[in-house]
Amino acid sequence: MERPIVSIITPAYNSAAFIAQTITSVQSQTCTDWEMLITDDCSTDGTIGIINNFIARDSRIRLFTLPQNAGPGVARNHSISQAKGRYIAFLDADDLWMPEKLEKQIRFMEQSRQHVTFSFYDCMDESGVRLPQRIEAPKNLSYRQLFFCNYVGNLTGIYDSDYFGKIPISPIKKRQDWIVWLTVFKKLRHARPVPESLAVYRVRTGSVSSSKLGLLWYNYAVYRQFHRLNVAAALGCMAVFLFVQLLVKPRYVKKSE
Repeated sequence: MERPIVSIITPAYNSAAFIAQTITSVQSQTCTDWEMLITDDCSTDGTIGIINNFIARDSRIRLFTLPQNAGPGVARNHSISQAKGRYIAFLDADDLWMPEKLEKQIRFMEQSRQHVTFSFYDCMDESGVRLPQRIEAPKNLSYRQLFFCNYVGNLTGIYDSDYFGKIPISPIKKRQDWIVWLTVFKKLRHARPVPESLAVYRVRTGSVSSSKLGLLWYNYAVYRQFHRLNVAAALGCMAVFLFVQLLVKPRYVKKSE
């Protein structure tokens, strides 16, 4: 198999209700030179059977299974270790891409000579009904801005592995994506997004990600473990983080069309 342009990294766990829609959104891409690497984290529902049905008809999709439940970070790392593409893209097993997502973002990277790209994204509820909410990002996102708030929607992010290498995923349960983009921006210092919505994020009821309060511990863990700040410095950063979350980031939440 020749090297694909893009490797799509997808962790899956009990995703039978959504995984078919996710894979279909990848197959609908106008950029067809991709591989989708799905690592299943010991699902107990019909997830694997659904994925295998797609694999039987599309050799670009590959499935790996973990021997024991280890979390999305380990699942993503396993897929990344098998990736052959120049560009690494992320898509969870319940989210969707717009058909021109890969084509537009890769063209944007090449024309602007950026080694990373991301875009705006829309939201939907658990049943797939679109919410009147579009998440945007600063026009020229800096490392400092990202340090206090993750403006990069992971389902939109793509980085150039020829430039960065394969960036390992942190084993912490949440905010692994933030650490990836902090690693990228620490080298680049800033980057511009594609200024349109190219993906749809599914807001899951009761998930840790849907609760800002539930994420506070994981944000603190990023400052302590990734940035290696002492307790006082980490708490100071958390104070700024909360200020940004409450008063700055809401400016980037727009009413979708």
